Parts: sequence; C-alpha cells; structure tokens
Amino acid sequence: MERQGNVMGDERKNTDPATAQAGTPYQPLSDADWPPDLADMLPGFAGRLNVYRVMAHNPALLRSWAGFRDHVVVKNALGPQRSEVAILRTGHRLGAPYEWNHHVCRGRACGMEDARILSLRGAPEAMAPEDAVIARAVDDLVDHARLSPPVREALEALVGTTGMFDVIATVGLYSTLAFIVNSFDTPLDADVAAQLEERPIG
Repeated sequence: MERQGNVMGDERKNTDPATAQAGTPYQPLSDADWPPDLADMLPGFAGRLNVYRVMAHNPALLRSWAGFRDHVVVKNALGPQRSEVAILRTGHRLGAPYEWNHHVCRGRACGMEDARILSLRGAPEAMAPEDAVIARAVDDLVDHARLSPPVREALEALVGTTGMFDVIATVGLYSTLAFIVNSFDTPLDADVAAQLEERPIG
C-alpha cells in the first residue's frame, strides 16, 4: 500500500493515451477515437484526465457522471483541503496510485504541506485531529460501507450534516474512479508525472 506516494510505479510506464500499452484493455481514448456524442465534453474535465478518457468507453456513463462530479469536486461543502483529505485517504486505502498521485499535486496546490499529505497514509492517531476525523470516516466507509455512530457524530460535529453527506459522496465517487484506474492500469497523466518528477513526495 505504500507505493501510492511515489510516482515511480507502473503508471509511469506510459502517460500518453495515444501510445498506451496495447495489451491492457480499455486504455484512455485518444482525440481521434473520442465518441462523437461526447464532443462537447472533450475540451472540459473529461478530456483533461486519462481516467475520464477511460470512462468514455461508456459514453452514457460519462455524460451522467458530469453532474455528480460537479457537485463533489466543485460545489461540495467541505472546502478544498478537507475534500483533499477525504480523497487522498480514499486513494490510499484503495491502493490507487493514479488517484493518490493526482491528489498529492492537488493537495499541494490548495496549500497542504507534504508532511500533512504523507500523514494521510498512516494511522489516524498520528494525523492532525480534524484530518483524523475525516480519515476515520473514510476508513469506516471503505471497511464497512457505513459510518459507525461515534465516527458519524464526530464527522457531523466537524463538517455539519451537509458536509457529512459530501464526505460519503466523495468516497463513493473516488472509489468508482479507483476501481476504473486499478482495473485497467490507467496511465498517470503526463502533467502530473512531470510535477512529481520535479518534486517527488515521500
């Protein structure tokens, strides 16, 4: 589980969807292979990330995904750093290097220090108290598909009712993305690989 914090995993073998390893099914679709009925989505989030270029193998799913993603990623009640805590913990717990590496960069971009990011791979007891509340909620959802009453109460006290539901939704969304990138060995996007090559973590 520790390799998530390092960009030098299998995902570094190829970061170009046009030349991704042919032996792995459902690689990111190139611009030339992009579904015509999703043409309006290519310039936006869907065309920017390899995980969504893989999801584009099911155009109806990607089309429907957009609204859910917009809420969880853009309009959630958690704020950028708390959202990243939930995402990073989810990526770590699900053993998804693609997800972890992306959100190392996004966590840094919203002001998180490397030591704080790396703590999210460890025991909640060693984290900042607020991060530990969110990490325990992620762990409950990953391990038991539910929030235990003490974890739920602590989470709701920290982020409110709306934030609690947004944590649940965040874990759900990023679990689905982790299942996709892990199932199909989705290559890390070139810009993220370059950032982590220049500034590794852990």
